[in-house]
Amino acid sequence: MDLSPPDATTDATAAQALLICEHCDTVHRRCPLAKGEVAECARCGAVLERCRGLGANTLLALILTALLVFAQATLWPIVTLGLNGQHVDATLWDVIHTMWTDHSQVVAVLAALTLFVFPLCKIFMLGWLLLYARSGRRAPGFRLLMVTLHRLGPWTMSEVFVLGALVSIVKAHLYFDVQPDPGIYAYAALMLLITIFAGVDLTRLWDETREEAP
Repeated sequence: MDLSPPDATTDATAAQALLICEHCDTVHRRCPLAKGEVAECARCGAVLERCRGLGANTLLALILTALLVFAQATLWPIVTLGLNGQHVDATLWDVIHTMWTDHSQVVAVLAALTLFVFPLCKIFMLGWLLLYARSGRRAPGFRLLMVTLHRLGPWTMSEVFVLGALVSIVKAHLYFDVQPDPGIYAYAALMLLITIFAGVDLTRLWDETREEAP
């Protein structure tokens, strides 16, 4: 759904009903969106916002589910390798530790950040914001957390890890007896949840919540 730029008569009292394109700075009037509709910039076609079909309570439930799945993904073995009757399973931290001791410290740190630290921070920050958003309030540190979530978006790479792990399992099967373990399935479930969160327009929290009186 395209939105036309507002007329010059738009006054300051309607500021909260305006959308500004982050790509070309064109100002638009915000219109109610039906389920599945997308607001696009009239000048450059960039997506301004999407209809958020999920309420704060539903999103909070998904956050709790993601936290449980995340714990399972990081604690359960990802894969079991078998050779000459011997079997060895490996968790995420076993893989990271192996990379560290194999003189691949940079890769190990990046893996720890993108597969553990950043996703966990995102889950906790979203949960904190939504816990207050249920009652229409802004959580303490709202502005900083919203900016941080925007910055963290490209750095949660669980889907890349799952795809890479599946490719590695297929290739390793030529040399070892390879069996996927519950950890890889938990990461696949986490990937789906992160995909759902990525499709939610969290910028609406700016309009749907209010500052607490000092």
